[in-house]
Amino acid sequence: MALTADHTRAFYTAWADRFAAEREALIALDGQVGDSDLGITMSKGFAAARDAVAAAPEAGIAEQMKLAGGALARAAPSTMGTLMATGFLRGFKALDGADTFGTGQAATFWRAFAEGVAQRGKARPGDKTVLDVLDPIATALDGRDDPLADALEAATVAAGHALEATRNMVAQHGKAAAFQEKSRGLPDAGGTVAVMLVEVMRDVARQL
Repeated sequence: MALTADHTRAFYTAWADRFAAEREALIALDGQVGDSDLGITMSKGFAAARDAVAAAPEAGIAEQMKLAGGALARAAPSTMGTLMATGFLRGFKALDGADTFGTGQAATFWRAFAEGVAQRGKARPGDKTVLDVLDPIATALDGRDDPLADALEAATVAAGHALEATRNMVAQHGKAAAFQEKSRGLPDAGGTVAVMLVEVMRDVARQL
């Protein structure tokens, strides 16, 4: 089933709920090799994204992404907030004019999201960043033509495996890079956020 703008609106509410629920867990994870603000910025940023989308009931699928990206940039002007904002704004550009959101649109969205984050963050696969999960999500969706919920399930599985693989990497960017070998053995905090994003999208698609 391909979703309409009325359906995709539910993504933003569900993301806000998930990041509010995971706030303390993300603070604890980020605090091991970062500055402990990830849970705060993600909960604030996605609450703002939810509110921005809710305030524009006529917004289409791509316009919702534009609103969310702008709200994230304003409410969470941190490194991760900026990367998330960039991802949504790239999704807006890639899907501008889309009337439905099915597997093909999901693949386009996640590929644009990953490429935007890579360019903005100047990261490459293997650097132990959110890109190490975003890129496998996009790859898992490339070329699929099965129902959206099934495709997102495959992407979620790929994301989980990718996050686990970040344990063997050494951080090359941000505060975590200062810890070098101490970052080995821990899942990447940004990658954890990416897993949550795709899990929520899958769960919403299953319910609709």
